Amino acid sequence: MIGPNGAGKSTFVNTVSGVYEPTKGSVYFQGQDITGKKSTQNCHQGLTRTFQHTRSFPKYSVLKNVMIGAIFGRGKRVSNSEARDIALEALDFVEFKLSYNLSASSLNTVQLKRVELARCLATGCEMLFLDEIAAGLTTGELNDYIKMIKKIREEKQITLLVIEHLMKFIMGVSDRIAVLNFGDLIAVGKPEEISNNPKVKEAYLGKGEN
Repeated sequence: MIGPNGAGKSTFVNTVSGVYEPTKGSVYFQGQDITGKKSTQNCHQGLTRTFQHTRSFPKYSVLKNVMIGAIFGRGKRVSNSEARDIALEALDFVEFKLSYNLSASSLNTVQLKRVELARCLATGCEMLFLDEIAAGLTTGELNDYIKMIKKIREEKQITLLVIEHLMKFIMGVSDRIAVLNFGDLIAVGKPEEISNNPKVKEAYLGKGEN
């Protein structure tokens, strides 16, 4: 999902994921009405997300941060031992290279992004919203994340909704793109269709621009 600043992308995700309660309309996930349900309830049902500004438990270790996802995620309650195994697998999957015993407060933003992503995977989610996960990445890191997102989709069979400004990232990971502008859905289509859509060009560049 793309769109200019203020288009309503984050508001959409916040509403669907349970951060905001909609003032009208309904939200359905896998055929169930989840309108107004809290984020924790939606997580139990298999819907989770990352945040534009990374969130962590700063005093906890990397491993414990990810274990929390396993403990409070979807499905039956798991033991600490099971949660640890799930967390280790998730951290290995996202290729977190540092010590798992480091506190989250000692990590930079890019490192925290991997921890947050691992925590989401540890919940056992079936749908994952990624809110500007590519922000602040170098060119090399961006290419790594494109590969990782594709790996999540292909190996984990998780449905992904990616919100992003960076077109290289969106074009690299998307099957279909939806475009918002001032809260309205102005286009939906394959990446090549969206890149040539005059309404999309106008939304980003303004009238009269090529």
